[in-house]
Formats: sequence, C-alpha cells, structure tokens
Amino acid sequence: MAAIVDFAFYLLFSSLTQNINHPTLELYTIDTGLFKLDGGAMFGVVPKSIWQKTNPADENNLCTLAMRCLLVKDDNRLILIDTGIGNKLSEKLSGLMHLQNDGILNQSLAKHGFTPDDITDVFLTHLHLDHVGGAVNREGNQLVPAFKNAQYWTNQKHWDWATIAPNEREKASFLKENLQPLHESGRLRFVDESPNGTQFTTHMQIRFVSGHTESMMLPLLQYKGKKVFYVADLAPTIGHLPIPYVAAYDVFPLQAMQEKKALLQEALDNQYILYFEHDAVHECCTLQNTDKGIRVKNVFKLTDI
Repeated sequence: MAAIVDFAFYLLFSSLTQNINHPTLELYTIDTGLFKLDGGAMFGVVPKSIWQKTNPADENNLCTLAMRCLLVKDDNRLILIDTGIGNKLSEKLSGLMHLQNDGILNQSLAKHGFTPDDITDVFLTHLHLDHVGGAVNREGNQLVPAFKNAQYWTNQKHWDWATIAPNEREKASFLKENLQPLHESGRLRFVDESPNGTQFTTHMQIRFVSGHTESMMLPLLQYKGKKVFYVADLAPTIGHLPIPYVAAYDVFPLQAMQEKKALLQEALDNQYILYFEHDAVHECCTLQNTDKGIRVKNVFKLTDI
C-alpha cells in the first residue's frame, strides 16, 4: 500500500513539475495584409464556376488572399511563423498584386503588446516572397533583418533549393533581397528534418512536405488541450480542402495532392484545428467526413478556441 501511495505522489509531483517547467502555450493571430492573385493560378485545373463559390474573383479574375501569420509564445521564446510580403516590392509589382500591407505587421504585434524587438525566433515555412518578405526591411539603401534580436529558421534542403539553382518555375518568388541579408546576418539557422516530424519547442512539432515546394515546414502546435495545424500552402484557403484543388504554383501537384490527402485524414482522425494563412475570410476550421470527402465542419477564430 505504501508503495502505491508513494507512486501516486510521484505522478502528482511529476505532473506539477511539468506544468511549472512547461507553461501553457500562447498563440496570437498576426495579420500582415492582403494581396490578390489570379484565381485560375490558385486553383489549377478546377473550373472557375466551381472555385468562385468559395473564393469569389473580381472583374480581373483576381482572388483576395490574406497573409495571416502566427505568433507563438512557448516558454521563454516568442516565435513568429512567417512574415508576409514586407515593404520591398517595386511599385509595379505591388500594383499588380494589389498589395495592402503598409505597417500592418507591426500594428498587429502592438495590438497584442509586442514589438519586433521582442521576437526571438522567425520561423519560415518556406522562402516564397509572400512568406519571407517581411523578414527583411529596406532602410535607406540598406537591407536589414526586420527582427534584430531573432534567429531565422529554415531547413538546409529548402535553403539550397531556393538559393543554389532555383528552378524556372519558382525563381521569381525566391528573391535575393529577402534571402541574402538573412544569410549575411549570421542569424540564419537550419531545422533538422526528420521523416516523422521534428520537435522544435516543447509544444511545437514540424511536419515536412514537398509538393508545393521542396521541404516546406508545417507547424503542429499543442494549444489548450487541442492541436492547431498551421497548413501554410498545403491548403491556402478553405476552398482548397478538396484533394484535387491544388494551385498551379505547386511544383509537384500530384505529390501535393498525396500529402494533403494524408495530412487531412490525420487531422480528421485526431481532431486537429486547421489555421489558414491565406484565407481572407476564414481563420480556423475543424473537419468532418462527408459523401464528397473531408470538408469543413465549423469555422471560427483563434480567439474562440
């Protein structure tokens, strides 16, 4: 009996110690603005008559997209997942993309009581310009890291893919002005890639997928007893949940479909909450099985969890 009591006390003590050593994760939505892309490019072979039901286009066939990042407070680290497009695009390109993002990132941080100097880590799901552009600012004639106290995280495979010999399909999205300053800063770090996922912090695991681009990193976060899955460009919007609905931007569309199918099934089976980076209307959703496959169950904001 004494041994049983002692073991029960040990379990209780261990649980309390773990709670002290590993405080609850805090998550904050960070908006970095809106932009527009061609609806046909966003949905590939899917006809406009179908995709416009969830992603209505304007008179120029352009769909409005968000650049919704995520701020993660985990132990003593303040991690910004992705950074939006930043302030360095030419006037011509900004106009073509109908960019609306002036100062929005810093305003969004301030809304939650933080400044860029508070960020300890910038986690980049991948290095396309709408995800990494805000990591580097133009100050006069200088290009400098936007978060002066942060380390910047990518992985070796994706960095090499983007910088050594970028393919013609993606080359225009891997801008040297976004990448070279991070390398020169001495604060670029690489995540070790594991086939089964990599543990980045106490509450944050990383999944790797390569259909959209080589070794894109998707965070899976333990939050309030649930798991929040930051799906980045695996499923840019709720309208991309059907398996064949993949963007023409995906480098390997068949692989993208396979990865999406597997991860959506995992998300359904384990009741993950999906967090959308590019959906201009919907922030989060849960999933359900339907006669058409895995689809949205409920939509809500992160603050509703």
